[in-house]
Amino acid sequence: MCSSTSEPPPPPRPPPLSCSLFVPDLNPVVLYPWRQRSSGGLSRVKRDWIIPPIRVLENSKQVPENLVQIKSDKIFTGEVIYKLEGPGVDQDPKDLFEIDDKTGWIRSMIPLDREKNRSFTLKAFALSPSGERLENPSTIEIVVLDQNDNRPNFSQKEFAGSVSEFSVPGTSVMSVTATDADDPTTDNAILSYSIIGQESIPPLRINKTMFGINNETGAIYTRDVGLDWEVVKGFRLTLQVADMSGMGLTSLANAVIHVTDINNNPPRFSPDLYTMSAVENKVDFVIGWVNATDNDEPGTGNWETKYTIAKGNPSRNFAIRTDPVTNEGILSVLKALDYETQEVYTLTLTVENVNPLSIKAPKDPVSSATVVVTVVNENEAPRFNKDPIEIVVLESVEPGTVLASNIAYDPDNAKLKYDILRDPEGWLIINHETGEITARKPFNVRSPHVKNNIYNAVIRVTDTDAGGISTTASLVITLRETNDFFPQLFPLMGTVCSESGRETSGLFLSAVDVDLPPHAEPFTFQLPCRMGLWNSMLCLLIPTPSLSPETHAVLRPLVELETGEYAVTVLVTDSGTPSLGAYAQVNVTLCPCGKDSECKTEAAAIFGTRVGVSFIALLVIMASIALLLLLLLLAVAVGNCRRHHMKKGEGLLVGESDEDIRDNVLNYDEQGGGEEDEVRQHNMLQLAEPSYLVTSSGKQPLRKDYPDNLPSPSYPRKPPAVPTDIEDFINDGLEAADHDPNVPPYDTALIYDYEGDGSLAGSLSSIASASSDGDQDYDYLNDWGPRFKKLANMYDPR
Repeated sequence: MCSSTSEPPPPPRPPPLSCSLFVPDLNPVVLYPWRQRSSGGLSRVKRDWIIPPIRVLENSKQVPENLVQIKSDKIFTGEVIYKLEGPGVDQDPKDLFEIDDKTGWIRSMIPLDREKNRSFTLKAFALSPSGERLENPSTIEIVVLDQNDNRPNFSQKEFAGSVSEFSVPGTSVMSVTATDADDPTTDNAILSYSIIGQESIPPLRINKTMFGINNETGAIYTRDVGLDWEVVKGFRLTLQVADMSGMGLTSLANAVIHVTDINNNPPRFSPDLYTMSAVENKVDFVIGWVNATDNDEPGTGNWETKYTIAKGNPSRNFAIRTDPVTNEGILSVLKALDYETQEVYTLTLTVENVNPLSIKAPKDPVSSATVVVTVVNENEAPRFNKDPIEIVVLESVEPGTVLASNIAYDPDNAKLKYDILRDPEGWLIINHETGEITARKPFNVRSPHVKNNIYNAVIRVTDTDAGGISTTASLVITLRETNDFFPQLFPLMGTVCSESGRETSGLFLSAVDVDLPPHAEPFTFQLPCRMGLWNSMLCLLIPTPSLSPETHAVLRPLVELETGEYAVTVLVTDSGTPSLGAYAQVNVTLCPCGKDSECKTEAAAIFGTRVGVSFIALLVIMASIALLLLLLLLAVAVGNCRRHHMKKGEGLLVGESDEDIRDNVLNYDEQGGGEEDEVRQHNMLQLAEPSYLVTSSGKQPLRKDYPDNLPSPSYPRKPPAVPTDIEDFINDGLEAADHDPNVPPYDTALIYDYEGDGSLAGSLSSIASASSDGDQDYDYLNDWGPRFKKLANMYDPR
């Protein structure tokens, strides 16, 4: 049903009409938001009411203000109570709206602000007095209408931009922005930009309008020509923005636009002629400054300069650099000047910017300037032609040999004086007037002052001008080695296995040479045939791959030899020019070897072979026997005093011989020959193979390890006629001694070699025991202790 703003008288039964009354905004209306019942008592569902939004102006001053009244069909059946819920009522923001629970009027309680709340959605309820819902909740929407109550605002209080000088009109500079809080769908938020003021920096430089702005977008651009950084550095603009398309509320802001420099001004020398002076013989010192001006912005690459010496500096004696603070050119001497060579230099300088010139710069030539440099003369120190002075000489240089001359000069042509400041070995002499250096004595490459064949000295030269300026130089003498030392062989004695063909046996020989390469190794080892039979037939020198073949060799027998002592002559030659060689005699002891190719022990060698012991072992054995014989002499003398019933009245040291026993005792190391054969026996021993030392006369005790009563072989007694027969004589004696069953035991020293004629010594044969006919009693030796029991058993006649 339709209703006015006043309550109608209650009819008996209103007809079931449903209507919608649209009242323009801000006029109070009555709404029936709930469904209607049919008049026949039967209920049917009709369409819900389509309730348009309730429009309310923001910032209304008429408050409280009735907005709309709601009614329920239940009002005809009983009392109805109306309630309202939602944002603005019982939810934040609270207390903006209320409803009269009796009449259903909805009111705004305070002015609304669209910028805070653009709309409100509320729930309306119809309740019975007991609180029972009579209708379903109905939704009511309240829309706040916008008013132009907000000014537009720029995003910044001051905007900054830049533009290059000489920019053409229409060049974009920058953009400004502003915002408006009003409804953007209305004219309240439509903005318009404008420039309302312009001021140049510095002031009053340009009066015409140089910039424009797009009133819709806020883009600022150039409008006219004439931007020159050298004239004006920038502009300050006053900007305005207004809503309602420029007819509404307004705001102001500033824009500062900087004019940027381009390199349109080349540097220029000021002045373009300079005079300077420079002292000769000095380097790395400043002689003057040059200046160039540039109207571009200081501190930038458009202003910074670089200077170049275009002419007059072929030897690069001068250099120029830029002072980063003042932009001046600093001219300095890079290499020492010489007054005697050139007194005046004329330099041509050019100047340019670090950055290339703009195409808008004038097409002028590069600026240049002239610098005249006068060289100042001074007393110069003498100079050496070379430093260091290098000389190569032989170490065996002859004294007085000229080593160097014409080593220095004076730039001022002054007279010079020469001295040697350092010559630790005193090998040099220098002429004080000419500087000629000569050798005082031969050099020695092994001097402690020679390192790596180099000897260092120091030469000083002094001019005779006022002040006496001196200069020193090093004298480096490289000494070339000369071959003046013979190589030395070692060892000169050793042991070698007697069996031939052993790869691991042999005597390793080495050679050293005091000389340095190339006059030392590699060495050549040779066995000269003319030096003896053994060299050509019995020995072989083989290079040593395991060691250095340049300095070592191995001495090895070619055939299986009898054990014993051999004297081998080896020739060692160095690689010098000319080469030097030396003979060396190597005493080689051949010995039997075991499976490991090492010599057996001395006792095993003695008792395990038929040949004699080595020469050194023989000396030890004979010395021991001589000491033992002396003890026996003392023992026999004491025994003769104590024993009065000895058989036949004879002791060990008493015999039938009338010879004085003391005259027959010889040192084991005497050659035993007569004085006329002394030289020949000495040569014989150098080549002979020593075996047993056999006594020259007398009967010997029998050997227990050999059958008794066997005849002795005949020994050679005839002296050799010539020295070349000595070797045959020795071999015959050796063969006879090895097969003689009547020689003393192996621990008895024997001499088999020829002793010569006319010897003054007597016999050593068993201390004159031959006169006793072998029937002496040696039993008393058992009483002398364990050491003499062995001797008693050896001489036991049984």
